[in-house]
Amino acid sequence: MANSNLVITIGRQYGSGGRDIGRLVAEKLGISFYDKELINIAAKESGINKEILQDYDEKPTNSFLYSLSLGAYSYGNSFTGMPEMPIVDKVFSVQCEVIKEMAEKEPCVIVGRCADSILRDHKNLLSVFVHADFDYRIRRVSEYEHISHDEAAVTIRRTDKKRASYHNYFSDNKWGVATSYDLCVNGALGIEKVAEAITFIAKDRL
Repeated sequence: MANSNLVITIGRQYGSGGRDIGRLVAEKLGISFYDKELINIAAKESGINKEILQDYDEKPTNSFLYSLSLGAYSYGNSFTGMPEMPIVDKVFSVQCEVIKEMAEKEPCVIVGRCADSILRDHKNLLSVFVHADFDYRIRRVSEYEHISHDEAAVTIRRTDKKRASYHNYFSDNKWGVATSYDLCVNGALGIEKVAEAITFIAKDRL
């Protein structure tokens, strides 16, 4: 990609605060922020039902049997131009095009969805991974989802497994491995502090 728009991608462990950090970085830099918003854009541009995109958003697809269990082959030729492709792959393909389009259009922050890998050839990319210790994440998830600590622990493990599987299936880089990113940060240091640090690194690249 020849475009020089600044794009910051945020990979994140569940409960680490990555989404909040990404949004705050976008606010501080005065640039666009994309997370769930990508689903709405993808639905509008592809004609794929929004609920289908939501169902398969960042879902793992590392085996034929898993794809079958998700109903991946039940849509047949329903999407023009992508015959017989598993639905999980179709959803990724659509989101991939939207992510590239956003990167070409304007400076932005993009959360998850393998954006770091999709945009690896982008001229002005800053890829970030946000992590935090397990106890910190349990407390955060328990609080904002209003569930017990035990339930939060189960949710965190399940969600991290899904994100890792999804990322590793579609990307050459390994999810959460430091060498896969430009910057790895600990969300437990504080949402504001981490966002400020990322902003400091990125601001001269706008």
